[in-house]
Amino acid sequence: MGEQHSVKFPQEVIEEYAALGVDLPALFSAGHLGTRMGVQILEASAERVVGTMPVEGNTQPYGLLHGGASAVLAETLGSVGAMLHGGAEKLAVGVDLNCTHHRGPRSGLVTGVATPLHRGRSTATYEIAITDEQGKRVCSARLTCMLRDAGGQPPLGTAVGAAS
Repeated sequence: MGEQHSVKFPQEVIEEYAALGVDLPALFSAGHLGTRMGVQILEASAERVVGTMPVEGNTQPYGLLHGGASAVLAETLGSVGAMLHGGAEKLAVGVDLNCTHHRGPRSGLVTGVATPLHRGRSTATYEIAITDEQGKRVCSARLTCMLRDAGGQPPLGTAVGAAS
């Protein structure tokens, strides 16, 4: 659990960060919490972020996927989308997360797909659909991130799951 795959970023995003001296693919991860929970980002762009997380190790006492685990996956995916939308000049900081839990899987892998509902200059809102291996909806989430000026500092992982 917690191994990271190489994320496929759009070439123009890689070049934007490279111009700042940042090797985005090398620095990208789901953060310490995401790593402990086994979150893996499979695809990442401002238009769509896809990631997975194992149910095993992320359950509540009844053996079902913990709702907080779904929230971590949702915030991670939505934050990555907001970070990529904001670009290298912005920091994406989560300010509102709403999750509705529909069912509780007991095993396997869940997959989250984040797509934008709103991408503005100061905020970005993403809808995150989390499904089980049979394609059944486990959780519907919505994340709004504030986009703050980076102040000349590259956003080195500050968007992922950040809340302040």
